[in-house]
Amino acid sequence: MKSDFVRVKDYIPDIYVELHYATERNFTHTKVYDFDEAYLRKGTTLKLKKVQEELKELGYSLKIWDAYRPFTAQQYFWELIHDDEFVADPTNGPKIHNFGNVLDVTLVKSDGSEIEMPTEFDDFTSQASRDYSWLTGDPLKHVLLLEETMEKYGFIGYDGEWWHYTDEDSYDYVEFKPNERHS
Repeated sequence: MKSDFVRVKDYIPDIYVELHYATERNFTHTKVYDFDEAYLRKGTTLKLKKVQEELKELGYSLKIWDAYRPFTAQQYFWELIHDDEFVADPTNGPKIHNFGNVLDVTLVKSDGSEIEMPTEFDDFTSQASRDYSWLTGDPLKHVLLLEETMEKYGFIGYDGEWWHYTDEDSYDYVEFKPNERHS
């Protein structure tokens, strides 16, 4: 089966990408991936492009923290944290990030500078959830803008992580190796 994975920046050149798992700046404190580009399914990327275009008009941009995730990474995360609220159990095969239609994303200013959001990435506390009852001011405004815009273009948020979105269109699992691609 031919893969329809694409490098996100080929379709959305002005999006920011900071894959935390391609660095040691993540909860494992190790480099988990051997690639530092964000890859998603083409259909998911085209939807994300619409989100980015709307946010740019408002002076904001998306920043991707995680997109396609190799199955081996999912297995590694599960070995470290056996908590299915934050890490999907890979026992029965590939999970959502492995399909290429899920991403972890935040909102930044259009120049890439950080803005206040509810928590940092990979915050394993209840404050990472979509229960915003404790939030006020700019962090609440920003996370609601992100959520409303993502949902408008067909993304569904995960209740346990404000940064986690799934394309409402599903895809079959296809083995994909980003470091073998020549974009």
